[in-house]
Amino acid sequence: MTEEPAVAAADAVQSDPEGPAGEKAVRAHPLDDPRLPWAGEPRRVDILLWAGITLSGLYYLALLPFRASLVGTHPVLLEVLNGSTEAIVSGAAFARVGHGSLTVVLLAAIPGLMKFDLLYWLAGRIWGERIILLLSGRRKHGPRFIARVRRWGWKFTWPAVVVTPFLPIPNAIVYATVGWAGMSWLTFLVLDLIGSLLWAGLLAGLGYSLGQHAVTVAQTVSRYGLWVSIGIVILIVIGQIRNSRLHR
Repeated sequence: MTEEPAVAAADAVQSDPEGPAGEKAVRAHPLDDPRLPWAGEPRRVDILLWAGITLSGLYYLALLPFRASLVGTHPVLLEVLNGSTEAIVSGAAFARVGHGSLTVVLLAAIPGLMKFDLLYWLAGRIWGERIILLLSGRRKHGPRFIARVRRWGWKFTWPAVVVTPFLPIPNAIVYATVGWAGMSWLTFLVLDLIGSLLWAGLLAGLGYSLGQHAVTVAQTVSRYGLWVSIGIVILIVIGQIRNSRLHR
């Protein structure tokens, strides 16, 4: 996987011995931007896929003010829209006290958990290592995943997709990695579904065991949902300001 680019680069140097010591000067494309996952001029698929990923981020931000108010009033709806941890726990707790069905809670979590996953799989398939490193930022997860894929292949990628919901890292890094590794979209969706069901089952079990206690907490959060949402937004803004200062 790593030998072909090296051979091509060597051939380029031998065929055009310009520059000092017979080395060809490498000229970057004027449209290259390290903050973008493609090299050179973007194609239509690059623009559409990048727009989809951007809109997915805006979707989460647009939904943020409603999460606190919905968790104690319409947790199943919040599951479908967002698949958030608090929504699944709350929905199962409501089912425990007779408001709703545990089966519905589990099924409602699936679209919320999986709604944008295929976008990142496709990003890895189209843009390869570049998007993986871009999503990783200063983290070392991306390079480590790439190294493990090269070492173990599907023996790493298949389990990785299943356990991704349980890992304390951005899921998008794993999904982009398996897309780059050549996993088919059907295999990815099946494994993603298994992992999402396991994660939703764990959270639903927690909520069901808590029962009325979790319902009371959820209703309290919803009662003060506006102030909770404002607090979350403030924390996000502070985090963004801090990150921008660290990157200077």
